[in-house]
Amino acid sequence: MATSYDYAPLFRSSVGFDRVFNLLENAQRARSISDWPPYDIVKTGDDSYRISIAVAGFARDDLDITFQSNLLTVTGKKQEMASEGYLHRGIAGRPFEHRFELADHVRVNGADLNNGLLSIDLVREIPEALKPRKIDIQTDPALVQSTAPAQIEAQKAA
Repeated sequence: MATSYDYAPLFRSSVGFDRVFNLLENAQRARSISDWPPYDIVKTGDDSYRISIAVAGFARDDLDITFQSNLLTVTGKKQEMASEGYLHRGIAGRPFEHRFELADHVRVNGADLNNGLLSIDLVREIPEALKPRKIDIQTDPALVQSTAPAQIEAQKAA
């Protein structure tokens, strides 16, 4: 039994979180879709990730990877082959589509198909303008002089 959540009350008391609520709603809807073929998402470094999808029986030409506005879509459609002669067909070759919602500043670095695993490397590249930066503390020259100890001038004794 699937539970549906209503995020409308949160919209009334929050500003600027529209994208977060949309992500939650999309994830909730996507759960009803099949999770075939199985996949792993691995964090390989501080700012790098890898999605591995088990695509046994699919060739490079049968797979399509599309990245557009924070949405990574992987689709597979195997070309039809004659089904004659099979006594048992256990390797699934049905079409599939996986959608992955990526965070801002995450881009696809490359993809590789090896031993039935499609690996997609992702990297998060934060622009320099958004990175934290150190702010130097300025001192007022007038304050520096007033805090220096006053020297008493005296005549030299002979």
